[in-house]
Amino acid sequence: MGEKLTLFRPTFNRSIQVEARLERLTTDPGAVLLREIMERLGIVSWLAQRITDPRNPDLVTHPTAELLYTAILLPAQGWQDQADADFLRYDPALRLSVSTRKGTSPLSPTGGGPSAGRRPQGLPSQPTLSRFVGWLATPGNRRRLREALVECARRRLWAQGRGRLQRLTMDVDSLPVEVHGSQPGSQYHGYYKARIYHPIVALAAETGDILDVRLRKGAVHTADGALQFILELVDRVEGSTCRVASVRLDAGFPGEELLSGLEARGIPYVARIRNNPVLGRMAASHLKRPPGRPPRQPRTWFHETTYRAESWSRPRRAVLVVQERPGELFLHHFWLITSWSVEQLDAEALLEHYRRRGTAEGYLGELMNVLRPALSSSPRPKGHYRGREPRKRYPSGDAFGQNEVLLLFCALAYNVLHAARVLLEEATSKGWSLKRLRELVLRVAARVLVHGRRVTVVVSRAAAWWWRALWGKFLALRPMAP
Repeated sequence: MGEKLTLFRPTFNRSIQVEARLERLTTDPGAVLLREIMERLGIVSWLAQRITDPRNPDLVTHPTAELLYTAILLPAQGWQDQADADFLRYDPALRLSVSTRKGTSPLSPTGGGPSAGRRPQGLPSQPTLSRFVGWLATPGNRRRLREALVECARRRLWAQGRGRLQRLTMDVDSLPVEVHGSQPGSQYHGYYKARIYHPIVALAAETGDILDVRLRKGAVHTADGALQFILELVDRVEGSTCRVASVRLDAGFPGEELLSGLEARGIPYVARIRNNPVLGRMAASHLKRPPGRPPRQPRTWFHETTYRAESWSRPRRAVLVVQERPGELFLHHFWLITSWSVEQLDAEALLEHYRRRGTAEGYLGELMNVLRPALSSSPRPKGHYRGREPRKRYPSGDAFGQNEVLLLFCALAYNVLHAARVLLEEATSKGWSLKRLRELVLRVAARVLVHGRRVTVVVSRAAAWWWRALWGKFLALRPMAP
């Protein structure tokens, strides 16, 4: 496919020669799989019809859907920086996956289409993606992106034949997103010992999908804005995905405003509360082992009571959980508060329900460690353009809102990856992490061949079995309801 360029010969083995050729090689063939998932769920088409695009239609090079596919696929494949779009601009698998055009036109020199004479090749450039994030930062467009998270979860459940759930548990937590610079709203947080944003996130415990995420300033309290966040999300979830939603909270959230707000709406909750001197005195008489030789297996016992903090308007059900751990002299204990009655969930069932929160924390850990959100937008004026001083300077826009858009795209990319993970787990009857999914299935060696009007993506033999297993699950997905 054109000239070859000999780069070097390694000294350890003179039989080896390293060359560069104009071949259509890629390490991102998994973008084709992820695009197929998005196509079958129809989530990008749904979102593209609802966001506001301020561009002049006569001057548009990349349609809104192509920009959305690019913004979701790049972080899903592990490319965090928007500048990676310039480096990957001619990657054949990514060009095929983000394009809304059919046939071989995404790989043609001019891109094909009615405006081929002025259409640049490849993916949208980094400046194009930056402008895209800029006009998505309006409150209305950000609201649509948040709604797309719930819609993506609903469509996946429908496609897999599960339909609307009777009950759904929402795990709500806060996450530190470290930044390097002076991004608006980022602040130094003493607990994390870093300059961070402090977003709040909600995840569906039964399905593993992210339901909502909202960016917050770095030094805010864990529960800041949590009530409005939860109430708005419950309205969206109960309107589309489930009939009854409940909430599970960490120890940083319980406060009078949040608890009374949930109770006023009849939203069931369970939360852990931090130990304090009052709770310590209440627990003291119960921190004793039963008489007799302790068994080999650790034991857990409970104590039911009510508790009212000074800032609370009324007493609430509290459950003391006492745990005996092997090799430890002292007993471990903590408190749970809940709006459920003993008849609805006894103490043992309540603890079992709260312990499932660990699964959600694992999913959120994957969001931070596999997607690794990079929130880098800051109000810096452009000082150069292609090595020269720009002739015209434009306002930088809402940098805080742009960083929230980047975080929402990471959440959407997580949901698409999670959909692929769920299908692969069903096909193989084995558990898969997102990291393992990306390394063994999505980021593998591949070659793209063009013959006539056909495009063939040739993947490595090692990944072929996983791809075939996934395709079988694709065929079993139900067509989306209009």
